[in-house]
Parts: sequence; structure tokens; C-alpha cells
Amino acid sequence: MTKVARARRQVRLSRALGLALTPKAVKHFEKRPYPPGEHGRARRRTESDYAVRLREKQRLRAQYGLREKQMARAFEEARKTPGLTGEALVENLETRLDALVLRAGFARTILQARQVVVHRHILVDGKIVDRPSFKVKPGQTLQIKPRSQASDQFRVAAAGAHRDVLPAVPGYLDVQLEKLSAVLTRRPKRAEVPVTCEVQLVVEYYSR
Repeated sequence: MTKVARARRQVRLSRALGLALTPKAVKHFEKRPYPPGEHGRARRRTESDYAVRLREKQRLRAQYGLREKQMARAFEEARKTPGLTGEALVENLETRLDALVLRAGFARTILQARQVVVHRHILVDGKIVDRPSFKVKPGQTLQIKPRSQASDQFRVAAAGAHRDVLPAVPGYLDVQLEKLSAVLTRRPKRAEVPVTCEVQLVVEYYSR
């Protein structure tokens, strides 16, 4: 899939879910804040409980760019975690390496953050990690490897170019953007994770 095709797909998905998933989607979403297709402007019919829960699960999945199998696996992991399952789900997802690369401002979108990881640009405690699903532990440092920092892509990031389209850096990350370095200082808490989701609906979807 080409870069343009991926961008269009994200815009279309954003409109379907009622949530801007990328900076480019924000502009399109402002112009057309309704679902895609010829019936997009029509008022939604009363939705079933299942449809509401499904859409909320899809919204969370899209914000982390996950496949359904990955999402279901993450839910099963969260269900075994002490405390509220929905909050544990988001908190666990937020410790993924690709999610933290995005939050730190090293990338502009979750898809770009995943590419940064897969293309072996990221060090965790000084070692290359190329798995987007890698779980970062409190105290670990993630950094763009020195050889990659000279590229235009990361010089732009180090200058703060992505900060205008990203949420504020959350309290669980200590970021030195000019050094393209960040430390996960503690586990995220659901209330401070910048994703839009009614997590209880997601729990109800998977518990049906």
C-alpha cells in the first residue's frame, strides 16, 4: 500500500469511527464530520448495544494501530491483571514501545512510530529493539540510535516539529527531545493516557 493510500485509509477510518487518528485526518474530519459513503450524512439509526461496544473497541484498536488478534490478546492479559480490566488494558497498551515512541514526539502518528521501531532506529537501554509490541518497563530509556539521529526525519522530530499535533507529554515520560531520548519513569495511569475510549464498553464487548 502506498503512503497516499495509507493516508486516505486512515482518513476514511477516522470518519467511520468519529475520531481523528492522524493530523491529516483532523483537517478532513473538520470538513466532513460524518461517516464515509453516500449515506454518511444521514442521521444514525438507534444503534444496538453490540454496535456501540464494537465501535468503542474499534476506536481503541485504531488508536494503537492493532490487529484484532493483538487486541484480543491484550484484553486477555489485562483480565489477569489486578484491578479494573479496562484501565489495565489501556495502561498495558500504553507501555508498548511504539506507543511510547509516539508519546515522546519521535514520530507523528502511531503508524510512523511503528515504522521507526521496525526499521531498527530505537534503542532501549542501549540495545536495538525492533518489536513494536515490546513492553517498556519503568526506569528504561528509549532513544533514537546515534547513527539515525542525523537523518532529516529525526532532526525534524528533535526540533519539536511533531509537538503541535500531539498531546502534551504525559507525566509518566521524561523526554529530552533535543537528545531524542525518553525515560518511562513509572507505569501509566488510565486517566492520563491520551486516548479517547470508554473502556468499560470495550470490556463489555469482549465479555459478551
